[in-house]
Amino acid sequence: MRIALAGNPNCGKTTLFNMLTGSTAHVGNWPGVTVEKKEGVYKLYPDGVKKGEPIRLEILDLPGIYSLSPYTPEEVISRAYILDERPDAVINLVDATSLERGLYLTTQLLETDIPLVVALNMADALAKNGDKLDADMLEKRLGVPVVSISALKGDGLKELMATTYSAVSFAQNGKRTPNSVLFGHADAELFQKASKIYESEGVGNAVFRALKAVEGDAGEKKALPEIFGKVRALIDEYEGGKSVSDKEAQGLRVKPMPTVPPIKQMRIRADKFDNISADKIAAYNLDAEIWNEVAADVTDELAADIAGETFITDYEALIADARYKHITGEFSPALKRKRDVWELSPSEKVDRILTHKIWSIPIFLLIMFAVFHLTFSENLLFLGVFIPEGSFDNAVFGTDAINAPGVILANALGLLTDWLSGLIGGAMPDGTWYTGLVVDGILGGLFAVLSFIPQIMCLFAFLSILEDSGYMARAAFIMDRLFRKFGLSGRAFLPLLMCFGCSVPAIMASRTLQSDKERRMTIMLSPFLSCGAKMPIWVTFGAIMFAGRYPDLVVYSIYLLGIAVAVLAAIILKRTALKGEAPPFLMELPAYRMPHPRNLVRHVWDKLKHYIIKAATVIIAALIVIWFISSFSFTFRLVEDQSDSIIGIIGRGLAWLFWPLGFGQGADGWKFIVAVLTGLIAKEMVVATMGVFAGMADDPLSLETGELSAAPIAVLIGTLSVPAAFAFMAFNLLSVPCMAAVAAANGELSNKKQTFGAIGFWLGTAYVVAAAVYWIGMYWWISLILLGIAAILITLSKLRSKGIIKLSFGKSKQR
Repeated sequence: MRIALAGNPNCGKTTLFNMLTGSTAHVGNWPGVTVEKKEGVYKLYPDGVKKGEPIRLEILDLPGIYSLSPYTPEEVISRAYILDERPDAVINLVDATSLERGLYLTTQLLETDIPLVVALNMADALAKNGDKLDADMLEKRLGVPVVSISALKGDGLKELMATTYSAVSFAQNGKRTPNSVLFGHADAELFQKASKIYESEGVGNAVFRALKAVEGDAGEKKALPEIFGKVRALIDEYEGGKSVSDKEAQGLRVKPMPTVPPIKQMRIRADKFDNISADKIAAYNLDAEIWNEVAADVTDELAADIAGETFITDYEALIADARYKHITGEFSPALKRKRDVWELSPSEKVDRILTHKIWSIPIFLLIMFAVFHLTFSENLLFLGVFIPEGSFDNAVFGTDAINAPGVILANALGLLTDWLSGLIGGAMPDGTWYTGLVVDGILGGLFAVLSFIPQIMCLFAFLSILEDSGYMARAAFIMDRLFRKFGLSGRAFLPLLMCFGCSVPAIMASRTLQSDKERRMTIMLSPFLSCGAKMPIWVTFGAIMFAGRYPDLVVYSIYLLGIAVAVLAAIILKRTALKGEAPPFLMELPAYRMPHPRNLVRHVWDKLKHYIIKAATVIIAALIVIWFISSFSFTFRLVEDQSDSIIGIIGRGLAWLFWPLGFGQGADGWKFIVAVLTGLIAKEMVVATMGVFAGMADDPLSLETGELSAAPIAVLIGTLSVPAAFAFMAFNLLSVPCMAAVAAANGELSNKKQTFGAIGFWLGTAYVVAAAVYWIGMYWWISLILLGIAAILITLSKLRSKGIIKLSFGKSKQR
């Protein structure tokens, strides 16, 4: 038995799904789209006691929607599944605290012939507010079972599922008798006749489809064009039999009869009249007598043109209005509110501060700083200022400071993986190829993947708390105005923010964006915002460049460079490959709620599982390949000098390609090229690769800043000029973040062409910017030339937009 969950966004539908399905839930994508598809199993024991064989109910969580009108991918999916796949029943989840809004979808589901149960969620929140909802009254007026529940606390779920099973069991031939709140409307005769047309053709869900045909629904026209045509003919016949007074009584839209038409209409129509000469038309705005003559003639012609078209019925708006009026008049009285309409709710009072036009952004920045500080900081709450040096030194909790939870978990996992590597490596013979494969290749790749997990888990947990509490919806609302200037909406804010932690979950989060253009742009900008995996590169170079005097400025400059390139790239993409304005950003601000621990755990696990399965496998495979080509020559013999390995030879062969970037020059240039290539697999490997080439016995990532400046890797980095070093960092910042990110992007983009396009865009941007950084650093006057060119292009663009000059590109069309 298949049960579909349908409801508005933020009504608690996912919480209900998780409570019902538990560990049986699995997540995928709907065919052909990136909208998530969640399925699971609920075990129903008819007697209420866990004895005997349970009845397995397959639960499907449909995307959150406000109606069954096919305007968004979510609405298209939900409508197609209900009408075409025909689940055995639909549970319509309605937020009891926002009854009127939630019941609009209910009035549409009532028009289908599928067994329906209405679940009034958040009954606990309703009682806490002092409000009362008469579920029995609502059930009587809706004509379908109504059950009050609290998905968050698990209250009423057994009753809900038992009621749903009964509704399916009592339905004749798996169908219920559909009904519509519109059958009491003034146009009920039209609606019922349209329904009879669909019923006579043997079409399922006849009432719903007929009403959609009356609305002029494009999806219905495409699905059943012949029947749709019959309904449209019925409408023409129905409208023809109406008097003007009937139409006025129904409040139908009226096209006014013109007395003195607007100037634009007169200019368009004037060429139809032989008695109005061209000179009169040109002069009418100056001569009152000619004005009156033209106005009179054109008014008569316009009156003749619109004869019989005075009244135009917009049935889509009429039906929507009728639904809301019925909900307000018949269903809303079931809810008795304690609070007056004008009184602010607790959430609204909090929003006066958190969404304030001045304080909202500073508050948001503080909150997000706290999230990243708790995830990545090695000096939690800045206790290192107060703890005397040498007080303690703990490999897990910190050295002269307390680490953040994310760092503590990462350190603990690092100790575990180091112990396992030593244990397994010690049990295998030294110097054999298979020991290197197992220890350095497979285990090294596996543990490299696991090293991401603790901090990603913490970041997901904190962001999930903000999301479930309702704050992230406010953050998107706050940032929408700024993002819109770059062709993005506020929805893109959260994925881009997550890039500072890890590009993989950030790219995955882009699936929440509505338009393909916005989703593609967000994915293409994601590598430019420095993730945590790139931090070792900036820390290492900052500790070595300028004799280690300005490490904070070096790191800060790289972050600023990434943000600046992201803004510039967004502007360029908006004007070229991804033209168009950002989609409208309409969203509901849910009430603030306390996140439930069980839901947070499931939420974090779902995202971690997705990361491990779809991304981590790519990293492991890539690291094994890197181990092989850095350990063997083209004759498949182990090499002692890595310059003779496959990747060493390739690095020297590619030196000419990276020569314009500065770091590919010189005798040691190939080493930086190899480090860049390994960084395409995982950015953590960049510094480790340079450490190997520098002949270091220790892992560079394990050294303190003072130790780094005196380590052999400092000699290698010292062979680079300052411009070349910055070019090296710029290329690593802007190029492909890692193979995991590529795998994630491939899963979110529509086709391989878009994936390769994104990879090409990342590499091309990295190459151009790194070259610019190097040559401007070497010869500062080049920047003046580039600024001059940019000023000319901007000036030409402004003049062209104002119509002062005309610029044409390409071949003109022949006439």
